[in-house]
Amino acid sequence: MPDYRLLIFDWDGTLVDSIGRIVEAMHRAADVGGVPRRSDVEVRGIIGLELGRAIQTLYPELRDPACIEAFRRCYSEQYLALETEPSPLFDGVSESLEAFREQGYRLAVATGKGRHGLQRVLADKGWLDYFDVTRCADETASKPDPRMLHEILRHCRMEPAQALMVGDSTFDLLMARNAGMDAVAVGFGAQPLSVLRECAPRLAINQFNELRTWLDGQAAKRSIEVNEYVG
Repeated sequence: MPDYRLLIFDWDGTLVDSIGRIVEAMHRAADVGGVPRRSDVEVRGIIGLELGRAIQTLYPELRDPACIEAFRRCYSEQYLALETEPSPLFDGVSESLEAFREQGYRLAVATGKGRHGLQRVLADKGWLDYFDVTRCADETASKPDPRMLHEILRHCRMEPAQALMVGDSTFDLLMARNAGMDAVAVGFGAQPLSVLRECAPRLAINQFNELRTWLDGQAAKRSIEVNEYVG
């Protein structure tokens, strides 16, 4: 049975209820840029990617790097306008993360956000020093490339079998698979569990507290196995 010691979380749609604002900001950026809006489902389908790559996926006709950069800036402006009151944590996140820390888990973030954006929201929540390590898409490879997970593992001196990736997109789950790591699918974020289950996660949840319950159960089973072996 796996002995997880490092929990790695995506940010948007996993810890923070921000998907609606991301979709709306992308729609507004399309309006300003004079390109057709993509559907909500299409926008949700690119959440998790590095922003430039996400724009290129939604709008492959924007081949000029200058056009992509202009769209990126416009999206960022629209998102910040919607974030006058920061997006809230999902129910159970704060309490669960505190419990994980008390239980000795190491905590990390692997996100498609840029570093500037992540630092802003971490500062707002008083979490600048909360996680052991955080990695952002603009300082490493975009999901589903496993590089950011490899970097987190090296920082924490952990093996893939000791870590668990928790995310709400196929990019999160495929990144974990590419790193040789187990994953948990979160069904209350960008993509539904019907889509995420195709990536064969170790666990699929509809509420964040379910992760805590499951990990507690795994720890109890390991304790029984150890006691039986010793006995």
